Amino acid sequence: MPEDVEAATERLKERIYATITMISVVVGLSASDEVESAGAAASIATAALGVWLAALVADQQAHHTVAGRLATGRELRRLLHVSSPLLLAAVGPLILVGVAALGAMPLTTALLTSAVVDIAALFGWGCLGGLRMGGGLPTALIAGVVDAAIGTAVATVKALAGH
Repeated sequence: MPEDVEAATERLKERIYATITMISVVVGLSASDEVESAGAAASIATAALGVWLAALVADQQAHHTVAGRLATGRELRRLLHVSSPLLLAAVGPLILVGVAALGAMPLTTALLTSAVVDIAALFGWGCLGGLRMGGGLPTALIAGVVDAAIGTAVATVKALAGH
């Protein structure tokens, strides 16, 4: 697999993981009666930063274990490039929390809207993957539904757990 395709594949995988994580974070925040916009924004940003740093540390440890040295230069830039979607997953939720902070909608609505948008994104990525598998529209829709079902399951479990 060419390096650019491999990096794009890894970036999408990271974005999907981050999106599922962010669904869990925003649904959990929406269940709290005590969270305010600033706290929600801090939680979202901290979760994204924490997941990104964990991935970066794991990637460096794996590289060091396999290559016998830390990634530097081009290898480090690639690790940063591949892991950057872990930070990007926070952008949508942060924008919606900002809209709520301005009084345009309740915070709970902003958080739940963010979860729905993320589930829709999972559906879209699944459909795109299904189309690229070559199975046509039925395969694309099945793949999209499976991905969206995973996101919905995460949101449902989080909501039922009450946190």
